[in-house]
Amino acid sequence: MAENQQQSGLNKSLKLITVFAIATGAIFTFVAYWDTVFYSYCGPATFLAFILMTLAVLPIAFVYCEIAPHFKEAGAELIYNTVAYNKHVGFFSSWFIMMAWVAVPPAAVMAILQWFSDKVFHINLDIGTIAIVGIVVLCIYCGISLCNIQIAGTIQTWMLGLAILGCILTSVFLLFSGHWSFSNFTPFFQSTLGDGQFGGWCIGLALIITPYFGFETVPQMVEEGDFPIKDSTKAIWGSVVTCGVIYSLLFFAIAGVDTYQNMLFIGGDPANGEYDFLTISAMERILGWGVWPLIYGVFGILCAIGTCLLGFWLSTVRLLYSMGRANFLPKAFAKVNRFQQPILPNLFLLGISIIFLITQNTTSFMKDFFNLMAFGCGLTYTITTIGNFLLRKKYPHWQSTFKMPGGNFMRVLAVVIAVAIAIGTTIGQGVGSWICFGIYVGIGVLLWISMLVKWRTEKVKIMTPDGEMEF
Repeated sequence: MAENQQQSGLNKSLKLITVFAIATGAIFTFVAYWDTVFYSYCGPATFLAFILMTLAVLPIAFVYCEIAPHFKEAGAELIYNTVAYNKHVGFFSSWFIMMAWVAVPPAAVMAILQWFSDKVFHINLDIGTIAIVGIVVLCIYCGISLCNIQIAGTIQTWMLGLAILGCILTSVFLLFSGHWSFSNFTPFFQSTLGDGQFGGWCIGLALIITPYFGFETVPQMVEEGDFPIKDSTKAIWGSVVTCGVIYSLLFFAIAGVDTYQNMLFIGGDPANGEYDFLTISAMERILGWGVWPLIYGVFGILCAIGTCLLGFWLSTVRLLYSMGRANFLPKAFAKVNRFQQPILPNLFLLGISIIFLITQNTTSFMKDFFNLMAFGCGLTYTITTIGNFLLRKKYPHWQSTFKMPGGNFMRVLAVVIAVAIAIGTTIGQGVGSWICFGIYVGIGVLLWISMLVKWRTEKVKIMTPDGEMEF
């Protein structure tokens, strides 16, 4: 990047711990909100599912670790796959990953509001109130993102720290509650999916990939890091491992509190929302606790979901900014304010989030769209892990500072796992979800066609280890 571009671009001021917090916070999603869903998928063995999924996601994270040190600018999949394949693959891989990212802010706001209404104030919020409060919250996050990045980084670090602390303390309290017993782990493999036993558990295992998305946000932040680019790999794999350990510990503690039937069913029938916020409900209903469930809600809902929202917000903004700078979107997307923060990407994401928030409460569009966010990630992971082989073949002189554990075996394993995720996340999806996917892809195609016209006279430009290249 030319010197004048760097001065008008993003501010290089983030510590490695802050980038780690942003990525880990993005992953550390809905742990106390979707706990009912995860536990219904895999029952007492949910903790094992999280251990296995951590091991499954790491090879893909290692591929990102291998590629990331080559590129010092924000863009990640956009840059990686443009250089590996071409600008068309680069564009759509970015569009697919954003399918997951843009769905998070409105869903996160709704989760926080539901906790306040159901567990704190015990009231039913009308659609108008939800919309007003939700829009205010989204505007606050947009405002934080438009300010000095160190403000957002500090908020993210504190929220993540409190969320992790709350989950660890809650796990310890459950383990020593006097109600915890290994007898509650029998039968070990139970699920509300498939055959309700091991077969259903395997389907649930595949679906548990969702709370691992987010490690790929690290490369979006490295341009603002004041640390050596090679250290970014620690934030990538470290975020996966950190979240995997906390997830596994928490669900191991939850499983021993009571039987699977008592945790999820009423008189043999599914509770159907009665036991939402599983951990909080179990502490109130089974253990008779009153104060700690509220405290845990602050840690596990307000802080955990808040940090997830901010992590994906910052990353989406930077990907849109990178698309504008590299000529994948209009140049207006690359303009920054006096705090060196992208302007139009923040406003664009705010508008999309408000639209999604409103449709989430008036139609089934948002729910259907959210169901396929994992598919978008799976597609992008597949494209990127295969692209890593192409990069190594096309640019053998690029030596990564990250040593891939297991070499080509790990690279191939990453491709296999990414393909499995992409295929597995399509199982059981309804017609509405595919319609939403078609609409989203259709919008992307329209943008892509508009850029085809622009690319006739203006080339895509990417900074690589060999200098700036045109595509």
